[in-house]
Amino acid sequence: MCTIDDRVTRVAWLNRSTILYAGNDKWSIDPRVIILVNTPTQYSIMIQNVDVYDEGPYTCSVQTDNHPKTSRVHLIVQVPPQIMNISSDITVNEGSSVTLLCLAIGRPEPTVTWRHLSVKEGQGFVSEDEYLEISDIKRDQSGEYECSALNDVAAPDVRKVKITVNYPPYISKAKNTGVSVGQKGILSCEASAVPMAEFQWFKEDTRLATGLDGVRIENKGRMSTLTFFNVSEKDYGNYTCVATNKLGNTNASITLYGPGAVIDGVNSASRALACLWLSGTFFAHFFIKF
Repeated sequence: MCTIDDRVTRVAWLNRSTILYAGNDKWSIDPRVIILVNTPTQYSIMIQNVDVYDEGPYTCSVQTDNHPKTSRVHLIVQVPPQIMNISSDITVNEGSSVTLLCLAIGRPEPTVTWRHLSVKEGQGFVSEDEYLEISDIKRDQSGEYECSALNDVAAPDVRKVKITVNYPPYISKAKNTGVSVGQKGILSCEASAVPMAEFQWFKEDTRLATGLDGVRIENKGRMSTLTFFNVSEKDYGNYTCVATNKLGNTNASITLYGPGAVIDGVNSASRALACLWLSGTFFAHFFIKF
């Protein structure tokens, strides 16, 4: 917009040294540039569908009876942030180094931030850079990472990358089980691993299978169970749960025992008696004292 008065005899708009309009005559070949107002008090042009290349100085030049005058305005074009290139989802082995890339454009230049989404707020891995570098990556650093590009022109552009961290199995839960003859007994074995562990059960050197000797093996996710539908004396003993994936294997020994069996040097029946004796001693001491 250029404000003028009745002393003006000629008027024109220029972009740098290029004439866009002189009076009502259009000099620019750009169809996006049109004259908006040409009155004795105002001379204005409009640029439609503004592009970054339109940024720069624009000059309103007027001619009066005395001398020419100019008024200059600088057009600043702002562009919302846009992520143009980001790393793909990645799978690595624990202990590897990982570099994630997030390239964004915008005017002004956007700030790029990385954040780990798979942890509690305030505890995530944060990087204020286009690159997120993680050395010696751990299993708890797996999950989704969010890249955010922000320049306050519009809402931030947000994209996500998933990191999967492979690690060998470790057995997190394996408990000895006591059961009487003729009853149903279940041994369970839980293992964490990525990729998911495959399970095998052994008694001594013999691998067990569903349907053999009245047992059933069920594997569901991280858990494997060995079920005895009708426990007999020959079923008692030590069993080995083996968890395996492509990075390694681990095992745990689990005991199926009957009433009166000695586990870790203590008779299974005497455990209950010991608890009762200790409880009685405690209450007797408490009664005498008070």
